[in-house]
Amino acid sequence: MGVIKNILNSRSEKNGIFFTRIQDIVGFKPKSILHYEKAFTHRSLNLKDKNGNAVNYERMEFLGDAMLSSVIAAYLFKEVPEGNEGYLTKMRAKVVSRKHLNELGKDLKLIELVRTNISKSQFGVNIHGNLFEALIGAIYLDRGFKYCERFINEAVIKPYVDIDSLEGQIISYKSLLIEWCQKEKKHFNFEVYEDTGKDEMKHFAVKLWIAQKVVAKARATSKKKAEEKSSKRAYFALQSKIDS
Repeated sequence: MGVIKNILNSRSEKNGIFFTRIQDIVGFKPKSILHYEKAFTHRSLNLKDKNGNAVNYERMEFLGDAMLSSVIAAYLFKEVPEGNEGYLTKMRAKVVSRKHLNELGKDLKLIELVRTNISKSQFGVNIHGNLFEALIGAIYLDRGFKYCERFINEAVIKPYVDIDSLEGQIISYKSLLIEWCQKEKKHFNFEVYEDTGKDEMKHFAVKLWIAQKVVAKARATSKKKAEEKSSKRAYFALQSKIDS
C-alpha cells in the first residue's frame, strides 16, 4: 500500500489544493485525505493495492449509497409518522434518484477533482452522482456515521428535501403507468418494433399498448429509456383518468 499511498498523496502534499477543496465541500477537516483521494480515483488509472485489489471509487460508491439511503430513511421515518412502508419507500426513492444525485454532484463540481486517464468529456452524466456517493463513503470511512449524517443533512436534506413538493414528483412514469394499469385491471404491454431511423447510434422504438390500444410511441438509445419515454407520453395522454 506504500506505493499507492505515495501516488494518492502526491497531489495534496504538493499544494494542499485537493485537501482544501474537500474541506470546503464537506464542512470539516478530514482526518485521512487518502479516503477522499480514493473516492476521486477513476478505474482508468488501474491502481491496485499490495493485495492486488483495485483502488478506485466504485466500492466507496456502494458504501456511500448505503449511508445515504439509511440517513434519508431515518429522516423520513421521523418527519412523516403517518407514512406507511410503501409511501416512505417511494419518498426515499425520489430523494436518492439518480437524476437528483447527478444534480448534487454537478452543483458541487465534483468531476473537477477526478483523477483519470481518459477525457472527462467521455464520462456519462451518472459520473456526478457516482462521485457524490463515493464522497459520502469516504466521509464514513474517515469520520464515521455521525459526520455522514451531518453532511447529508446539510448537503441534501436542508436545501432539497421538502415533503410536500416531493409528494408531487414523479420519478418513473413507467412504474406509475404499471401501477395504474394493475389497479384498473387493464392489460398493458411494451412492444419493441423495428426502428427505421437514420441515426448513426442504434435506437430502440417502443409502442405502449393499454387495453389493446396503442396509447404512446417513443424511441431512444436504450429499450429502458424508450419505455420510460413512451410511459411519460401515455401519462399525459391519460392524466385526467390516472389522477382522478
